Amino acid sequence: MSTTLWVVIGLVALVAFWLIGIYNSLIRLRNRTDEAWSDIDVQLKRRYDLIPNLIETVKGYAKHESQLFEKVTEARTKAMGAQGIAKKGEAENMLSGTLKTLFAVSENYPDLKANENFLKLQDELSDTENKIQASRRFYNGNVRDFNTKIQVFPNNMMAGMMGFKNYDFFEVEGEEEKKPVGVKF
Repeated sequence: MSTTLWVVIGLVALVAFWLIGIYNSLIRLRNRTDEAWSDIDVQLKRRYDLIPNLIETVKGYAKHESQLFEKVTEARTKAMGAQGIAKKGEAENMLSGTLKTLFAVSENYPDLKANENFLKLQDELSDTENKIQASRRFYNGNVRDFNTKIQVFPNNMMAGMMGFKNYDFFEVEGEEEKKPVGVKF
């Protein structure tokens, strides 16, 4: 009788340690995914801070492009106020498109292209865009790992009971947004 009791206690302990291990690994992955999202937020804030300076610099050279400035400002405001990963991704894609248009329009102003402040801002914004892309890839990799972990058996049962939910990927939506921005003069 005592051997059977020890076997049962051992099995219960083994299952308990196994459940604790699953739970802890899910927490670690969730925290890494949240941290990766935070990295994206830092880069987006940097971009939001650069845009007004860029617009002011371009305004001095391209006064009749006010409609474009309004579009960039509107896209920036929408991106800053977007809630949720899907809405944030959509707003960020729109902002990236308007910034591409702004840089394309600047090609018509040789004095602007030679302006040291504009070139510095353009380089900083380009660097920020690269960091945003790297942060997106890192975040999406963490989302993939987390979502896979909570979807595979038997983790899916534990994840469901503990309330773990899939994260959304941060990506370009639709074929239209994947195309380069066309500018006609």
